[in-house]
Amino acid sequence: MYNEDDLVMISALQHLAFCKRQCALIHLEQQWAENRFTVLGEILHEKVHKFESDTRADCITARSLRLVSYELGLTGQADVVEFYRCKPEKSGIKIPGKKGKWLPFPVEYKKGKPKTDNIDRVQLCAQAICLEEQLVWPIQSGALFYGDKRRRQQVNFDGVLRLETIQLAKKLHDLISSGKTPAPNYSNKCKSCSLYNICNPKLSSLIKQKKYEEILFAEDE
Repeated sequence: MYNEDDLVMISALQHLAFCKRQCALIHLEQQWAENRFTVLGEILHEKVHKFESDTRADCITARSLRLVSYELGLTGQADVVEFYRCKPEKSGIKIPGKKGKWLPFPVEYKKGKPKTDNIDRVQLCAQAICLEEQLVWPIQSGALFYGDKRRRQQVNFDGVLRLETIQLAKKLHDLISSGKTPAPNYSNKCKSCSLYNICNPKLSSLIKQKKYEEILFAEDE
């Protein structure tokens, strides 16, 4: 169980899943830079957050809800959490000032297209775990909305995805506790990183290789 001082932003999970060094530069060294991808993401989230929460007959849409899990040591903000009215015979949570019972359904907005890996699903699952802890109610599924496709992709929070999320949260806290920024490891995905010029992965990798060669040649002499 973590305390308030230990809480790390949920978004750090995605940074870590993308690159350990990027995560450390942002969350340990407080480095940040914008590029086309980060700006587009911010614009999309601003559009979502500017709307007020609204209520329909069978759905309450809440925006910018604060999230926290002391089990995972994470905090953040949900883009949207929809609460759907349950049928009379089903169970759900009570909402102050509202009749009946309701089921929470988190929705995270993303720019671009759906990804083949779980990087976005893990972030949404972490939000669901936070909500479960706060509402004391199990959440079976949520959705990712992608800007390019303009459609939702449902995500089921099964045991495999939950375990991956829990393990990644543990690795995140281990990285933060170490206080060390990992060395760069250049790959094609570096080209899309907004911290490319701060990280200098190619230059750092060349320096690392040069030092390795110097040590290797020194041993041969």
